[in-house]
Order: sequence, then structure tokens, then C-alpha cells
Amino acid sequence: MATIKDIAEKAGVSIATVSRVLNQDPSLSVSQETKQKILDVSEELKYRKKTGRRTVNSYKLAVVNWYTEEEELEDMYYHSIQQGVRERCDERQIETIQITMNDLKHVDEVNGIIAIGKFSVKQANELKKLSPHIVFVDCSPDEDQFDSVISNFSRATENVLQYFYDKGHTRIGYIGGREAYKDQTSLIEDPRSVSYERYLRAKNLFDPSIVYIGNFTVLDGYNLMEKALREHQNYLPTAFFLGNDSMAIGALKALHDAKVSVPKDVGIIGVNDLSVSKYVYPPLSTVKVYTDRMGKEAVDLLVEKWNDREITKKIVLSTSLVIRESS
Repeated sequence: MATIKDIAEKAGVSIATVSRVLNQDPSLSVSQETKQKILDVSEELKYRKKTGRRTVNSYKLAVVNWYTEEEELEDMYYHSIQQGVRERCDERQIETIQITMNDLKHVDEVNGIIAIGKFSVKQANELKKLSPHIVFVDCSPDEDQFDSVISNFSRATENVLQYFYDKGHTRIGYIGGREAYKDQTSLIEDPRSVSYERYLRAKNLFDPSIVYIGNFTVLDGYNLMEKALREHQNYLPTAFFLGNDSMAIGALKALHDAKVSVPKDVGIIGVNDLSVSKYVYPPLSTVKVYTDRMGKEAVDLLVEKWNDREITKKIVLSTSLVIRESS
């Protein structure tokens, strides 16, 4: 496509002159012959003026959730991300609609998508049919094609384990969850469990018998800690890292019921820093994940896409270790 620069070079005038002629600047003082020459060259090169860019508040954004309402109530992690998206969209006056993968065929055209949760490559390509402008939050199915915002759970895990190790703990258990893509293409590798094993193997401290995997729920946190108490009653780990705060709250209840003192006998650290975590007994040490910021960064990335950014971005947000009385 021809540009103003191409016209200027062929007509032998400045770019500024071409721009002012094509925009019919009444204050421009050039001969009629020069004006006609510029118009002739622009026609010859088939130049077309760009239409004005649409304002952001004229766009419609689809927020695609991978979780159900019941799952959201069990763990507020994704709810908080969605809140961040909503707040940023309100600031920018962007219209949003809430949908799931099952709704795609019923949705009219949208200008962009923010997909919150865990999506496979197959699902990402399905979303692409609705809009090429997609930002994934909490996963990165294909960083060569799609923007994404994630938190650094690998580093967070290392920070937790280093804290425990510095406190003299050498027998550190892990209670976490396992998830699968909703299209059942595969299980999802959890960076927390991967980093846990890698860190402890490097120190020759890894023991698979004190690793417990279930669902990221309060109930499974309780049941899995109860199982650990049964299996290791005479040699219980002196510290446990829990995959999220919901599991950690369940684990605290199991330890309380078994009359195991926290943190005197067992230290506990969770992940997410839920609003209730500081109010349980004892107050829960945890990893603060900046979920609302994840949502806001996703909206900002989408706006950049609308403003013609071509290079794909992947944003990795840091976390913070919040130490309370449980450790």
C-alpha cells in the first residue's frame, strides 16, 4: 500500500506538503500546479487515506471463563482476576460480555477476547475464530501467537522452600492439586509441584511419600493432611507447602483436630493470600499473587493490540511471600 512518503518522493516535494495537500489544509501556500501533481501521483499510486482509528470505548470485549460458578466460589483466585479485568474495562469504558467455551457459536462479533484460566492449544485456536485479538490470563498456550499474563509460581515455590530451609526444616511436605484442560486433551503441569521436586532433589531432600495431590479445595486440603497424619504419625514433616490457601485452610483444620500445634510442630504456607487467610487460626502465611493486576494487565495488552502492536507479549508477574503466624 502506498504511503505519503512514496508520494512525496515521486512528486519531488516534502512529506509535510503532501500531508497538508491531502488533508486540504487551507493555510498551505503552494501553486495549483504542485497541488495537482501531488493529487495525480497519489491517484497513480492508488493511495488511500487511513480512516480514523476507532476509540477504545467503541469496542466490545468477551471475557471467557474456563471455570464454573461452583468452582469460583470454592477458590476466589479467578474471581479476583475477573475483578481486575472489570475494573480496567470500567476505567477505559470498554463494553464486556461474559461467556464460556460452550457459548462461542452463539456470540456475535467481538473485537477482542480475554480468556481467564487454563486453555489448551486446541481451545486457543477455537477462540481465534471469534477474534484474532486474544489475551490469555493464567496460561500461555502458544506464546508465539497469543499474548498472555501469568504469575511466577516457580519462583514463588522456591521462595517458600528457601524460607522453610533457612528456618531449619529439612522434611518439607507438599499438598497440591491437579487440573486438566476442559477439552480433556491432557493434564496440566503445575509449576508448583515441578519446582518443589526440583528444589528438594537439588538438596537431596525429596521424598515422594510426603507429596499429596488432589483438588484445589478446602475439603481435599483437610483430607490429604489427615492422610499425611495417618501415614507419618511418627515422622511427620515439620513443614508443609500447600498449593493454594483453600487447601491450606483445610489442612489447618485437620491439624487442629489432631491436636498438632501450628507452627510449633508443623509450619504451614499457602498460596494466593485470600482475604480470609489473615483471619483463620493461626493467621496463614502465604504467597501473595497479584490477581487483580493480572486482569488489568490483560486489558492493557488488548488495547495495545487494538492500537496495532504486532509483536506478541508474555507478561510474568512476581509474587510476594507474606509471613504470618502459621510458619
